[in-house]
Amino acid sequence: MPIADIPIFSMLKTRMHWHQERQRLLAENVANADTPKFQPRDLTPPDFSRNKPQVAGLAMARTDGSHLASSAASGSQFHPDKGSGYESRPTGNAVSLEDEMLKVASNQMDYQAATALYARSMGLIKTAMGKR
Repeated sequence: MPIADIPIFSMLKTRMHWHQERQRLLAENVANADTPKFQPRDLTPPDFSRNKPQVAGLAMARTDGSHLASSAASGSQFHPDKGSGYESRPTGNAVSLEDEMLKVASNQMDYQAATALYARSMGLIKTAMGKR
């Protein structure tokens, strides 16, 4: 059985990809802190309420031109967070550097926790196989 088929590993992999994508968005927010009318963006956390692991990059095949394109073809598998309201400055920019830096630090700590859990889980698998 491949490691990717074990649900905890697929969820950790999805979570780490989410943190990477979120880090990219937060970096864009900080980089555009002085851009007029720029609205910061963020991502909603992945939903693990289902026991079925998420598959990244799998798209439906279009066998006819009149079929609708799948939503997986839109680029990112993660959805933007539209629930956060930002206060705008007179230039229309709504980036708060303090908030963004707190999000970056929190994102980094969560990513490190996920990678540590992944590494420890791999260690347990190796121990169970007798490879340590």
